[in-house]
Amino acid sequence: MIEHLYVHIPFCPNICPYCAFYKESAGRERVERCLDAILTEASLWSDRLRPKTLFLGGGTPSALSPAQLERLLKGLAESIDFSCLTESTIEMNPATVAPDKAELLLSLGINRASMGVQSWDDDVLKTLGRTHDSGKAAESFRILRSAGFQNLSIDLIFGVPGQSIDSWKTSLERSLGLAPEHLSAYGLTYEEDTEFFRLLGRGEMASDEGLEADQFELAAELLGNAGYLQYEVSNYALPGRESAHNSAYWSGKDYLGLGPSAFSTVGELRWRNIRETGIYSDTTLAGRTALDFEEEVTATLRARERAAFGMRTIRGLPLAESSPWVSDLQDLSTKGLVTLSEDRWMLTPRGRLLADTVAEIFV
Repeated sequence: MIEHLYVHIPFCPNICPYCAFYKESAGRERVERCLDAILTEASLWSDRLRPKTLFLGGGTPSALSPAQLERLLKGLAESIDFSCLTESTIEMNPATVAPDKAELLLSLGINRASMGVQSWDDDVLKTLGRTHDSGKAAESFRILRSAGFQNLSIDLIFGVPGQSIDSWKTSLERSLGLAPEHLSAYGLTYEEDTEFFRLLGRGEMASDEGLEADQFELAAELLGNAGYLQYEVSNYALPGRESAHNSAYWSGKDYLGLGPSAFSTVGELRWRNIRETGIYSDTTLAGRTALDFEEEVTATLRARERAAFGMRTIRGLPLAESSPWVSDLQDLSTKGLVTLSEDRWMLTPRGRLLADTVAEIFV
């Protein structure tokens, strides 16, 4: 049985200039047809699904209306056995949070919300092209708490052009002041097919690796002192509040993705759904498989991915699984990037700064 389910909702109220995930502006007819397709796709897998985790991502799934969210979640529950479900997450943009929506989501079984605050500095939010300001973000967090959400995550971004170390410190401290159960602190990346990537290429934006390293280290220090465990390079949680869904990805578990552009890894296959909502919907509703990419997941590839992701987490890489890379790991150890701790290889604090470099030995 597949125990982890992801549902991609591609619609956004605003297209942020740094975001590389598949997304588009919403139109009612297009949204409704996409929901029809997702529910159709779910029914085709119902006999192989018994999820322990559900994750609604995007896009902005919270941009759906209450009626659309109710249709989606009730429709999924009609065809999928959710009796083993323990964690159900929805990504939320602060601009789309309202009391009735929060209460509805809880009543429909969503028990975790991940809110994309990104910054508590309004100037940084403008640079990022966000539709909310810091006041709205604080209000939205209070709405979710008041509705009864007991597992909330805040997403923050560092390395934004014009974002000072003091601005970043303020964002961390304001987030801690709200006492979320989970925090994600991501460094800004310039992904192809984004406006930020084009601005970088024209020299209108620039990264500052030294400042980004200082911001990364500040996050680890402040969040660690506040009792948050850095259980993955970019993710921090209070004890027992780690994301079970993302942890399943990182440990190499099978997962099914529904919706346009969603990836799945099941058994020896990995595939991606068509990255265009209209074509995905038409193809799925016509009873055809809506794939645009498929590959074999060999035992070797699984081992490489499990090693690369494991090194980013507190699980590390068990010594028993490290034999293909021992020479490389010993070399990285001499450079101070990894260390052998009891029976597993782990990143050092400096290694967390250069986690992508370390991961290259497993590719």
